[in-house]
Amino acid sequence: MSELTLSELYIYPIKSAAGIAMRKAQMTARGLQHDRRWMVVDARGKFMTQRRFPQMALISVALEDGLKGELVVNAPGMETLVVPLMGKGDVSEGNGMEVEVWGDRCKAISVSAESKAWFSQFLETDCQLVYMPDDAQRPTEHGKLGPDNLVSFADAFPYLLISEASLNGLNQKLSGHDASPVSMDRFRPNLVISGASKPHAEDAWQQISISEAVFDLPKLCARCSIPNVEQQTGDRGKEPTKTLSTYRFWDKGIWFGKNGLQTGGPQNAVLRVGDEIRVLRE
Repeated sequence: MSELTLSELYIYPIKSAAGIAMRKAQMTARGLQHDRRWMVVDARGKFMTQRRFPQMALISVALEDGLKGELVVNAPGMETLVVPLMGKGDVSEGNGMEVEVWGDRCKAISVSAESKAWFSQFLETDCQLVYMPDDAQRPTEHGKLGPDNLVSFADAFPYLLISEASLNGLNQKLSGHDASPVSMDRFRPNLVISGASKPHAEDAWQQISISEAVFDLPKLCARCSIPNVEQQTGDRGKEPTKTLSTYRFWDKGIWFGKNGLQTGGPQNAVLRVGDEIRVLRE
């Protein structure tokens, strides 16, 4: 196997909005710092994503002053929305609420009346932006891995890993089907790996290390319809799901990438693009 390297690193502060490419990122108990700590919920407190609202791909997010300061949110036709990073802006006891994401119910904080109006206008439905406070209890994989492994508003795991080789393999098959290639942002990974010997080599990895951190990779990632959304336009098509279904469909799912969680090393380790990756167990 050639040398494995962390080639790309992403966070997605607002679930289902555009991600941010990072050169380095701080790890926390719930995943990378700021990753999916905000989420848009409907009037019932249920999570909203590109599955039903593909235009969420057009919501861009930036971190002002690096990893401190404010979250700056933009979308076509909208004025800039500025949100304090740690949800301190309009937070009071009256802002606490319960939200639901994939059947999990957990504590959240309604960010502000301004953000509620902003998201409701852009998505043309009654909704609001919420923040996950530090004391919220949401266990990884719906509690199947114990109560102490926490996750943010990500679907079920703190980390998603995909190799460049897997994407290259998919794009070769898309070309053979006269379909356009797709970019990695369709799959919304946190960790992108270069140097894998073949497409989907990560399927076999059970434990890896990156820098000082050790990760278990217990589950393949089942894909929904979001990879069919062109992230630059918000348009939805049939690819790459149509092609993936021809060779990555089994057990009632289409699988692409590997879900993971930190199981060793310092919880506040810093990951950097270029870090060496070692496969510890297959």
